[in-house]
Amino acid sequence: MRKELGIIGLGKMGANLARHWMERGWRVIGWNRTFTVAEGMAAEGLVPARTPQDLVAALGAPRTVWLMLPAGAPTDEAVAELAELLAPGDTVVDGGNTHYADDAGHAAALAAEGIRFLDCGTSGGPGGARAGACLMIGGDRAAFAELEPLFKDAAVPDGYRFFGGAGAGHFVKMVHNGIEYGMMQAIAEGFAVMKAAPFQLDLARVADVYQHRSVVESRLVGWMKSAFETYGPDMEGVTGSVAHTGEGAWTVEAARHLGVPVPVIADALQFRKDSAAAPSYAGRLLSALRGQFGGHATKA
Repeated sequence: MRKELGIIGLGKMGANLARHWMERGWRVIGWNRTFTVAEGMAAEGLVPARTPQDLVAALGAPRTVWLMLPAGAPTDEAVAELAELLAPGDTVVDGGNTHYADDAGHAAALAAEGIRFLDCGTSGGPGGARAGACLMIGGDRAAFAELEPLFKDAAVPDGYRFFGGAGAGHFVKMVHNGIEYGMMQAIAEGFAVMKAAPFQLDLARVADVYQHRSVVESRLVGWMKSAFETYGPDMEGVTGSVAHTGEGAWTVEAARHLGVPVPVIADALQFRKDSAAAPSYAGRLLSALRGQFGGHATKA
């Protein structure tokens, strides 16, 4: 395929994906609601578009447009607009965190205009977007086959997979985030227990030794170590009220609908909800972890 695409949404994730593609020889046309964001990336090689219409006009047919927008209305509106602007044979990729059930409607609306649709769960946070992400892709199989070089260049080696059916990619990513909730909760609780122990443990050193072939070695434990090195053992200045996005709740809802018990994920989600009124040390650990891998705010 021609190494060219448009990207709508240049937040932390979108901007870093664009940079990653450009370094691999892609021509990237970018639009952001605040034009100065796109304009500011021109020196890095991005072609800034003032409007979505300008973005589409700057692309050669068949066009590929990647959405990196918040779930819900912003994505719904972008899909509706692209259904009018694009032409048969073009492809829209939703790389955000859209609810998987919404993908079928987006795919159908685009298919009515002869436009293909792929949903792509994107994991790894802004750092992963910059250095190579993990991609979980659903939707049109023929479109994926043609656009595979795009996904290959965005991902870490072997870090992308296709799952047939509109919404399948976002479903796999949604469950990934639910699992993430449970894993993070276990790490935070474990380190909270060690903080309360009578041994005056150096928690950064504990995290470090865990990272040397222990059973719990993981990127999350590595980020926990970095958090201790950044904020100290008391997590000074970090909020004990933990923010949460939709994917954890969506996982619990999907599990209930499917009749599958998910007590660990459900409890982790409830902890985050309760932390708004009952902040805690474990909450500070979770907030610090979110800041490490996702660039999320760590202060109240």
